Amino acid sequence: MPDKPEFIFNTSGDWMATAIGQHIFDSRGEYVAFMEARSVYTRDGEWVGDLSKDGRILRKRAGKKKPLHPNPLAKPATKPSNLPGRAPLPPQNAEISYDTIDVLEEDPEVFKRLSDRRPDMD
Repeated sequence: MPDKPEFIFNTSGDWMATAIGQHIFDSRGEYVAFMEARSVYTRDGEWVGDLSKDGRILRKRAGKKKPLHPNPLAKPATKPSNLPGRAPLPPQNAEISYDTIDVLEEDPEVFKRLSDRRPDMD
């Protein structure tokens, strides 16, 4: 059975991405990130936050960044066939405290940049 899509929203309720298995795709179906045990990483392995139960990517405002993922997940060979065309209504979000940020609300372009922490490939 294929993995069920998990929708990722920002606090404003905008659909930002969809997780299918460990892979995360933007609304156009482009591979933008991956997930390992609810921790979300960019394509090149930079940790951005953790996926909460209500579908937001959250992290501590002043928290220490995790190291780069040693083995970033490879881009899937094909786009998933079960990628939805639109998302359901966003869930009711729980309040987040001041020391926590919604990554996609603060930095909606986070998946479009390459990490400056990863050494250049030869």
